[in-house]
Amino acid sequence: MNDIFVDANKVAAGKLIRNVLIAVAVILFLIWLSPFNTVPTGMRGVITQFGAIKGIEPEGLVILPPWQKLSVFNVRAEEATIENAEGSTSDTQPVKVSMTVRYSIMTDRVAEVFEKYSRNGDLSSYVQTATQEVFKAVTARYTAPDLIAQRAKVSSDINLALKSKLELYGANVINIDMRNFAFSETYMAAINQKVTQEQLRLVAENKLKTVEAEQKQKVAIAEAEAEATRAQADGESYANLKIATAQAEALKIQNAALSQSKEVLELRRIEVEKIKAERWNGQLPQNVYAGAPIPYFDVNKTVAH
Repeated sequence: MNDIFVDANKVAAGKLIRNVLIAVAVILFLIWLSPFNTVPTGMRGVITQFGAIKGIEPEGLVILPPWQKLSVFNVRAEEATIENAEGSTSDTQPVKVSMTVRYSIMTDRVAEVFEKYSRNGDLSSYVQTATQEVFKAVTARYTAPDLIAQRAKVSSDINLALKSKLELYGANVINIDMRNFAFSETYMAAINQKVTQEQLRLVAENKLKTVEAEQKQKVAIAEAEAEATRAQADGESYANLKIATAQAEALKIQNAALSQSKEVLELRRIEVEKIKAERWNGQLPQNVYAGAPIPYFDVNKTVAH
């Protein structure tokens, strides 16, 4: 009796396991036969059939037969970091730089990139190699001082050259960030010393200009004071000349007036003598000095009497 129950349980367990296996197989078969697939945003679907590319699908729902496979391919922006890319300037100065390159796969070349370079859109290894080559080629066209002074132009040249290079791999360069741009320690020390010397030279030139400006200001002040003194002297001389001229002119007028009025003067003199004669009392001076005038004393008339 017990043996019968054991056999029945074994049979039931065997049936259950078989049913489970059948169900799993059916589910797997249905999954394999499922025609529904999805291409996420920012991706492209690469459809292959036994390894051969049959088409590229955009974002969204994709229905495929069981014998075709869908591979999701990234066309969004990716980054490639290049640390310490090395180059050399035209004047043989070694230079290093670190860069970050942002790129994306051209949507019309997804099949080519999938077939030749990457199954998922990651081209970072190609970008790093191309960037190294471009950096060496661009820096070789510049001297070290120009590389420092024209960094924006250098970056633009690298950008243009890298775009042309990566087009071969079906990638589009979005932008490049350059950082840690540096020369050797010896050259940087020489540059710092040169900058220091240039700053000292500028300070000395500015000081010299200040001294020259102060000297020019002093000369201008001295010239202005001398001009003022000269103008004052000229003014005084001119005034004195005018006064002297006026005085001479007045004297000239007086002399002219006197020369034109001799008769008037003679008349005045006669009038004065007449007044003196009228006031004389007839007495002669007691003491007569040689050369002294004797009023109205006529020697001839006295002898005659």
